[in-house]
Amino acid sequence: MNFNNMSVATKLWLAVSAIIVSLVVLIGFAAVRSARLQAETDVTLHALSERVKAANTWAGLAEANAVRTRAVITTFDPGIEAAFTDAMVATAKKMADVQKSVEAMSLSPEELAQMKKVADSQKLMLDIQGKANQLKSDGNSEEAQKVINEQYNPAVNTYLANLRELVQQEEKATLSYTQEMGHARNMTVRIAGIAIAFILVGILVGSGLLIRSIRRPLDQANELASRIAQGDLSARIDTSRGDEFGDLMKSLARMNESLGRMVQQVRQSTDSIATASAEIATGNHDLSVRTEQTSSNLQSTAAAMEQLTSTVQHSADNARQASQLAANASTVAQKGGTVVEQVVSTMDEINTSSKKIADIIGVIDGIAFQTNILALNAAVEAARAGEQGRGFAVVAGEVRSLAGRSAEAAKEIKGLINTSVEKVESGTQLVTDAGATMNDIVQSVRRVADVIGEITAASTEQSAGISQVNDSIANLDQMTQQNAALVEQSAAAAQSMREQADQLAQAVAVFKVSGTRAMPQRPPKDITPRPAPAQKLASTVPPAPPLPAAASKPVAAPAAAVSMAKADSDDWETF
Repeated sequence: MNFNNMSVATKLWLAVSAIIVSLVVLIGFAAVRSARLQAETDVTLHALSERVKAANTWAGLAEANAVRTRAVITTFDPGIEAAFTDAMVATAKKMADVQKSVEAMSLSPEELAQMKKVADSQKLMLDIQGKANQLKSDGNSEEAQKVINEQYNPAVNTYLANLRELVQQEEKATLSYTQEMGHARNMTVRIAGIAIAFILVGILVGSGLLIRSIRRPLDQANELASRIAQGDLSARIDTSRGDEFGDLMKSLARMNESLGRMVQQVRQSTDSIATASAEIATGNHDLSVRTEQTSSNLQSTAAAMEQLTSTVQHSADNARQASQLAANASTVAQKGGTVVEQVVSTMDEINTSSKKIADIIGVIDGIAFQTNILALNAAVEAARAGEQGRGFAVVAGEVRSLAGRSAEAAKEIKGLINTSVEKVESGTQLVTDAGATMNDIVQSVRRVADVIGEITAASTEQSAGISQVNDSIANLDQMTQQNAALVEQSAAAAQSMREQADQLAQAVAVFKVSGTRAMPQRPPKDITPRPAPAQKLASTVPPAPPLPAAASKPVAAPAAAVSMAKADSDDWETF
């Protein structure tokens, strides 16, 4: 399969697929190798940790039993001896189990040699321990103590030292294996790095080839586009490629042929455009004159609508003034009602205060009555006292006299207050009636204001409607005038179009087409229409008052806009 005939998408997909496959293979290799190393590491580290744990447990149990042995040999208490003996038996059993589990593990030659040293030191320790126990059983405690101090303790120390050395060997083995696994992982990383470097080199080489296969046809297409831009449509195009760039070159070839045909058609069409533009200019001139006549008639109609609008607007203004007066009257009536309500409230407060004053006078009358009784009692007591109470009797009489006068005055004030209260209540009732009347007046004024407001709204709507009609007529007049100006502009544009058609023919003549030659330039053909007198506007239109500024634009003069005359009606109908 030819590489040039492969599509660009296929080339790109092949490059991407090669990169993806390379990365997948690399990632799979790294993942598989890492998983295998991790599995081996987990198993081995688990086994090593179990051995370290077992060795530490063995050393701990051995040290505990050594302490118990010393205690059993040196103590004379049968209870302590029995307890330690039982503990020693149980610990010895655990030690035997741990030792068997360690021996069952796969050990290196160094570890087996250390295990032999541990077993020899253990045998020596147990022999000395048995000897000490035998001496104590024979009743020779001092000799047993001497054996413990001189022989057993050094043997125990040697035994424990061998166990600790075994633990250290296991820990060193664990550390060494961890370092080996680290080196293996580093090797995996280095292999992956080298593979990535090769992949990158392959990507760079493939990218260069791909870019070269894309850039070369692009340069050819760019050169062809430049020749077309310069007007050379006779170039021969290679369309032998089978990819997207081959399709692009085929499309450019078709475009080149289409442009050649189009240039020839444009050359043929420019003459037809010039002739048609002259006829369009003549017809537009006739249309302009008729549009001006229509604009004059619309101006008269707009003047009449303006007068009608002014009349309706005057009526609407009068209605608005009446509505404003009614609203003011309603406001004044509402204020009067508010004042009456305030007077009613004030009269109620005065009535309440008068009633309170009457109550206070009643209290004063009661105090005077009680004072009179007290003064009478004092006079009676003074009479009983004889000569000694004579002065006190005179004072009591004066007090009775003052109390009587106070009671009379309180009665008179009470009568006056009662009369005032009655009059205030009567005035309150009258003010209440006045307030109700004012409320009725306010309601009536409001209804009148509402009716006048409705009349005002209707007048405003009528005025707005007539104004809209007037505006529409003014806008129609303005648009008619604008149409007249546009028609004249269209006539001028037709002449301009003829000139531009000649310029287009001269511009197309620059193109070089296969089988043809460039056309010579030619002067433009004069197609100005025959001059004819313009029709006068209708003279039967009645005079109209001035229109608003929006509808009072003057009609454009057709004769001054362009230098064209009107053709006869037969020519226009033929066009």
